[in-house]
Amino acid sequence: MTVDRSLVYLQSLLKELCSLPQETEWVEFKQNNDDPVMIGEYISALANSAALLGKQSAYVVWGVEDASHAIIGTTFKPSIARHKQQELESWLLQKTAPKIHFRFFEFTPIGDLPVVLMEIQAAAHNPVQFDGVEFIRVGSYKKKLKEFPEKERALWRVFDKTPFERQMAANVSVGEVLTLLDYPAYFELTGMPLPENRTGILNALQADQLIKAMPGEQWGITNLGAILFAKKLQSFQHLGRKAVRLILYRGNSRVETIREIEGNKGYAVGFEGLIDYLKTMLPSNEEIGKAFRKEVPMYPELAIRELVANAIIHQDFSLSGTGPMIELFDNRLEITNPGVPLVDTQRFLDSPPQSRNEVLASFMRRINVCEERGSGVDKVISQIEAYQLPAPIFEKTEQHTRVVLFTYKDFKDMESEDRVRACYQHCCLKYVNRVPMNNTSLRERFRIEEGNSAMASRVIKQAVEAKLIRLYDPNANRKAYRYVPYWV
Repeated sequence: MTVDRSLVYLQSLLKELCSLPQETEWVEFKQNNDDPVMIGEYISALANSAALLGKQSAYVVWGVEDASHAIIGTTFKPSIARHKQQELESWLLQKTAPKIHFRFFEFTPIGDLPVVLMEIQAAAHNPVQFDGVEFIRVGSYKKKLKEFPEKERALWRVFDKTPFERQMAANVSVGEVLTLLDYPAYFELTGMPLPENRTGILNALQADQLIKAMPGEQWGITNLGAILFAKKLQSFQHLGRKAVRLILYRGNSRVETIREIEGNKGYAVGFEGLIDYLKTMLPSNEEIGKAFRKEVPMYPELAIRELVANAIIHQDFSLSGTGPMIELFDNRLEITNPGVPLVDTQRFLDSPPQSRNEVLASFMRRINVCEERGSGVDKVISQIEAYQLPAPIFEKTEQHTRVVLFTYKDFKDMESEDRVRACYQHCCLKYVNRVPMNNTSLRERFRIEEGNSAMASRVIKQAVEAKLIRLYDPNANRKAYRYVPYWV
């Protein structure tokens, strides 16, 4: 049960709701009706209607007379209510999809007449369902959304227009803004001086749309503000599972976990600490081919930074219950994020990045967390080649995107598919850098001696047969052969 709002604010909000001329499509008044199914259906209907009307929240109020809006009190106590041997709030959350933030407040505004107010977050990326059914308000009536296709179309248009970053994560007081957000980190990372007073701090945060002034002297913390600068992401119910998880396994399988860490800071606040901690867990290598003859990290830091940043930036926030994950095995490092990629995984290296969260991406670039647009994956591949590592795998699962980095292997120990994948990525890298790939460059990639050029030729032949690369000019002299990716 959530009771973190001040009584003054709740009284002010109740007064504002009761002053409405009649029930609206985003407010419902009840006296004692505490039927759990009814409450769940209202969560769906009011969340969807609030989104349609541009409201940040919707409300159900118990203890207020429907017609007159007079306070008459209620016997409903959600803090102790149970349904099917579960706490009511837990059961409602379980039946709601996608998961949205709602909470009950029990208070006594006047005399000894108790009131319960339920605040419901507006729907975001998809219509909210209860027990598999989507509802909507039509006037003061609760109806199934599918019966009103014009409202359903309008609702989807709203979702298309409002990016995740601009939606509200919380509606709080001034003091709570400064408690929930690490505002000194914002000024440090953006290179701006810390203002001397609260007003200056709020104005700066609002200018970057991290917060927004709301009615009743309240402030809305946007998803952008919370996901970047939360002191603790778990303070925002729908963002708690978006914290980055770091898991270290023994061996090369997921059978035995040595350590599992779940971050709790906003991405901007916690990024450097995450990378530093990950570096302490990574193995090192005393010699990598002929490139190094000293102890170096097994994986290049620049590649890790870019790939972790990409996992954060390009994730699909509409997928609930999942967030970015880094898994470290003896022979590989896997970085996974929710959401399928918006471009073909074979074209990661040459395609300009397309992000579902462009505002988030822009801010992360602004504070130098990741590289400039279009330069990320090519630098990853360049670093992988410099460290003489096998080519990474970029793969798409049903709902996720995963990148796999491998520990060092000699050319003789690589599988044929490893060599062909490295050849393709090397060809792409050469092409985007306006340099031709040929036998010589591929030998340098694999550190193959000049006298063994036939080994590189076999790999090139296999990549051509796999239709990943092709001859740029088939009429050229054989010694002048150069190759381009299949998509050129």
